[in-house]
Amino acid sequence: MRRIATPVTTLLDIDLPIVQAGMSWASSCSALPLAVSNAGGLGVVAAGPMRLPDLRRTLDEMADGTESPWAVNMPLYRAGAEEVIDLLIERRPPVLIASQGGPRRYLDRFHDVGTTCLHVVAGTEHAKKAVDAGVDGLVVVGAEAGGHPPPGLVTTLILTRAVATAVPDTPIVASGGLADGAGLAAMLALGAGAAQFGTRFLASAEATVHPDYKAAVVAAGIESTRTVGRDLGLIRALANDFTDRMTELENSAADLERRRDAFTASSLRDAALDGDLKNGKVEAGQSAGLVTDVLPAADIVRRIAEEYEAAVARLRP
Repeated sequence: MRRIATPVTTLLDIDLPIVQAGMSWASSCSALPLAVSNAGGLGVVAAGPMRLPDLRRTLDEMADGTESPWAVNMPLYRAGAEEVIDLLIERRPPVLIASQGGPRRYLDRFHDVGTTCLHVVAGTEHAKKAVDAGVDGLVVVGAEAGGHPPPGLVTTLILTRAVATAVPDTPIVASGGLADGAGLAAMLALGAGAAQFGTRFLASAEATVHPDYKAAVVAAGIESTRTVGRDLGLIRALANDFTDRMTELENSAADLERRRDAFTASSLRDAALDGDLKNGKVEAGQSAGLVTDVLPAADIVRRIAEEYEAAVARLRP
């Protein structure tokens, strides 16, 4: 597969503008990120739920397993964030993708050890602030995304174009609702330099989630997800008993404490590790409706690249 050059591939020194999203439990390991990075994309370790010994081992496995760039996704709100940052500074990952906090907290320390820093944003105001702080690039997450979409639920189509217009000299990775090479081509046309794929890589052989979770993603349609958790940390997940309970509480204007109790009674871990598809948070994006099979991650990368080439060829007269 030929190299596809964009501002993001140049910044990150990767061959293909394909980024695997950092997904708690699914990529809180080395297997999936290594497969993606070795196939020419950017594999991302999800540090969010990881204990320090597990993260340390995984970072060592990443360093030993590839000569290609890779990344760590770090939610700045997680418990023990400072200890995690200290470990990452020690291990010097090629790329950091930070979210859920301000970039000034970490930028200088990571730049001092040579780490390229991308920051996750969900609007033009935050994008401008991150760029002013000195980030190297942005990950722009739209409403279609699984996990934590932006509270305003602005679509990836609109948000990517708005951010690309607001900060035209900043490399951008677009995320949310993307499952194939046509989506990648669309994002590059809007001004992004790469696309991030989460749900597509949930349905990969290397993703460390329960087989029933993967099967649920493959079986889902484009209307199978719900957004719940208003005022509590909005999430997008496959519809199940948990989302039904939350939707009922939200529609009936239940008080915040009742909604919080129901929201915290379920977890992503329940679904991802235990396979509880009824009461767990089965986080997935609307792109689940475009995912029809479970494949090795390297095959997914190659397929997206091939589909991109085909999509671009269709645009030529």
